[in-house]
Amino acid sequence: MNHRLLVTVAATVLWAGCADNPTDLDSVRVDPVARPSMVRGLYVNARAAGSPSQLPGLLDLTDSPTLNTFVVDVKERGEVSYASAVPLVGEIGAGRSFIGDVPGLLRDLREHGIYPIARIVCFRDAILAQAKPEWAIRTTTGEVWLDPESNLPWVDPYNPEVWAYNIDLAREALAAGFAEVQWDYVRFPDVADSVRATMVFPAQQGRTAGEAIEEFIATSRVELAEFDAPITADVFGRVVSETGASTIGQEWDRLVGVLDVLLPIVYPALYGPGSFGLPDPNAEPYQLVRASMDAAVARLSGTPGAVATLRPWLQAYSWGSTSYGAVEIQDQIRAVEDAGLDEWLLWHPESEYPAGVF
Repeated sequence: MNHRLLVTVAATVLWAGCADNPTDLDSVRVDPVARPSMVRGLYVNARAAGSPSQLPGLLDLTDSPTLNTFVVDVKERGEVSYASAVPLVGEIGAGRSFIGDVPGLLRDLREHGIYPIARIVCFRDAILAQAKPEWAIRTTTGEVWLDPESNLPWVDPYNPEVWAYNIDLAREALAAGFAEVQWDYVRFPDVADSVRATMVFPAQQGRTAGEAIEEFIATSRVELAEFDAPITADVFGRVVSETGASTIGQEWDRLVGVLDVLLPIVYPALYGPGSFGLPDPNAEPYQLVRASMDAAVARLSGTPGAVATLRPWLQAYSWGSTSYGAVEIQDQIRAVEDAGLDEWLLWHPESEYPAGVF
């Protein structure tokens, strides 16, 4: 595949609605804001990013000197957020119109001094798995495996064709003017051992899960090197303390050696009673995040060959025992800073953030 040709064609299609309809890649790219010295930002889902009613309010939040970054969905649950020109998107029907004007969005972000990160969900991709069942995780009886939680299939994280598809989407996003790639669901399904015993990975070829995830990330770095963009990944918060082989493939020692930024998901609501000695972690956001980040900082300093920095995802939504508003969010931010870190991101699934935080 001629990737440079692919990106040029992609840029042409993305800008097809523009008055001058440019075809030269350099003329259509929206130059992004340079990476801030401290990345601090918000998750903005595709619908919010493309919404003329919701986006302005999110942009207004960045009038605060605290916020400088948006993480925008490029692919989530298999749906590509815009009219992508990556051929496989059209072939499998994955394109959506959530973001109708990609260059317009990127120009808005630039005008507000916002650093744009492209979030791409990798292997939880039911659309690709259904269209290409030969690329999907299978069962021991030869059928396409279905996640018992969602009843939907996943693609095989060992499969290089799956890797190439996600990397092509990242290339297109960077060519358009996103500044950083953030891989999410860059892992195997998190299931019980009894369920895992029913799963078959056709492209495994003797590799471990950890080796596959490390190899995918390393491959993406090589393939996207021309953009000189950070390659980052979201990981479960438990990766901070887990050692040894991981059934989901997220292994600390491997990841911190190939990523520019590791993003532990440390939402207090996800931790069970007793985590870090806390009876109800969700009710103690400062203590949970502080304990987790203290552990991460200590481990990173003691890991040979580590090149990654840390940028945790923090909880901005309510779930379970505690309602999360400005105070709970501020407590988490303070915990990150007290642990000696400068960067963080806030997650709300609907991209609705309370007033008074910043």
